[in-house]
Amino acid sequence: MVVIRNRKPFEKPQKMNLNVYLADRLREVFTEGKWVLGTNFKEQIIDLDWNQATQKIDNLNTIANLTFHIHYYIAGVAKVLKGGTLDIRDKYSFDSPPIKSEQDWENLVNTFCRESEEFIELVEKMPDKKILSDFVDKQYGTYYRNIDAMIEHTYYHLGQIILIKKRIK
Repeated sequence: MVVIRNRKPFEKPQKMNLNVYLADRLREVFTEGKWVLGTNFKEQIIDLDWNQATQKIDNLNTIANLTFHIHYYIAGVAKVLKGGTLDIRDKYSFDSPPIKSEQDWENLVNTFCRESEEFIELVEKMPDKKILSDFVDKQYGTYYRNIDAMIEHTYYHLGQIILIKKRIK
């Protein structure tokens, strides 16, 4: 068990298990939160049409590319949490299929939303002992380190999406 600050400032810290803490942080960044940036990934992508999502601004990635990129890691780590192998590689994380229609974009958004929820549920069901154990191999650190890194990585790209949307609109 760890001591975590409540979301509301100045409230007494509460004790919670690591799985609950990580699942709450994942919800904040993926689907429900407004804690760090006042928004979340889902909220930023759900209101875009496919032209906006694929619009190229200077040499930046498109929002569609960033959405695929984050989903790539969600899907890859979820596979490990389900007992599978670690098959994802950084060099493929931006190899998104082209978005050529509104349906393509909606499919990506829906897949991202559905699988991020599934990922959160997988994390929420993990016992603390597993969270503190090695992720696949000792060289990759613990499950905790990898899930926490996913959260920080997602916040980084969420910030990019917010800036790109400002440039688009």
